[in-house]
Amino acid sequence: MTALLAERAAEVVSAAQQLLTKRMGAPVKLSDPMELSGSGRTTVLRVRVSENAFSLPRTLIVKQVRGNAEERRTGGLAPGVASIDSAFLREAVSYQFTTALSRDQRPGAYLIAHSLPERLLILSDLGENALLTQQLKSGAEPATRNALMAFAQALGRMHAATVGREADFVALLRRVDVMHRVDGIAQQSETAIAEVPGLLRRELGIEVPGEIAERIVRGNRLFSAGRFRAFSPSDLCPDNVILNEEGARFLDYEWGGFRDATLDIAYALVSFPGCLCDFELSRERARQMVEAWRAEVVGVWPALADDTVLAERILEARLIWVWLSTYWFLPADHARIAAAREHGLSVPRSEALINRWVALAEDARCTGDDAIGDFADEVAAMLEERWSE
Repeated sequence: MTALLAERAAEVVSAAQQLLTKRMGAPVKLSDPMELSGSGRTTVLRVRVSENAFSLPRTLIVKQVRGNAEERRTGGLAPGVASIDSAFLREAVSYQFTTALSRDQRPGAYLIAHSLPERLLILSDLGENALLTQQLKSGAEPATRNALMAFAQALGRMHAATVGREADFVALLRRVDVMHRVDGIAQQSETAIAEVPGLLRRELGIEVPGEIAERIVRGNRLFSAGRFRAFSPSDLCPDNVILNEEGARFLDYEWGGFRDATLDIAYALVSFPGCLCDFELSRERARQMVEAWRAEVVGVWPALADDTVLAERILEARLIWVWLSTYWFLPADHARIAAAREHGLSVPRSEALINRWVALAEDARCTGDDAIGDFADEVAAMLEERWSE
């Protein structure tokens, strides 16, 4: 650790000790902080519990989200700027919600303590595990297949366990601040509906047919309605999925909330559209993932036993994700989304976007949807022409 990181880690450990001591009613001492993944605004540490009068786990994960100087001075960000507080509150609520699930239903770590004023979370430690990114990058079989099946099964178990519990989640949001009940991804999707037609016209010379525009609007409703609503961490990039003896586990709930669950399985099929990850799935491997997910959820959503219904819903979800990915990554400045970060599977945005439109066209053809297939082929061809210049 650099001196700055060590100083920051010491501050986070001190805050965590104070929080746990207050929570337990007896002194708690933490030691040996090890920095894990985090961003410029986030510190994530693994710490050892070296002294406590209770049965705390031997190691814990401590996560603190920091604000910038302007936030500290004014108490918040300027209007129209995404709030760090909003993301932290949603993550804290998401962990409260999932911690209330039974152990075998819980999709990730459980919450031990949290402080809203300190923007501090203390979580159980899932241990030293491999990231899904690492396994996909290696390409080794059958480990890669097993990892993807575990991912799909874990999604399905989480969805099946949280069906019908949205009111509980909303109640937790209301307890912290009603203003933070807005889903950030849903907001961006609304904006994308309005802006992408103009973007495609300016950048590629493509006019969006009325039928496609209507399909996009219907797909966008999956964020706010849909027949198959369940909890989702939402940021399902492979860097936020770990693999251990219990299968796949999910990290980072800053965007957590309820939405149509087909968005989650489609997220992987589209190759993780919130970032520039690119992982080619064969038709057979994609089918296996969908079947693994369906096996977990068909008991709560019997309608998904119908192959036609399932294919239509997943195509609709894929379409809105490719649309959003275009909104995020077609502009040259990448300023539209913070998730435009580098990962182990990242490729140039030109390659990522072309591959996503090509795969969408292929999926549409396989389901007999020529309208989407024709449009996706046109966009992919114009993207190739644009970036070949």
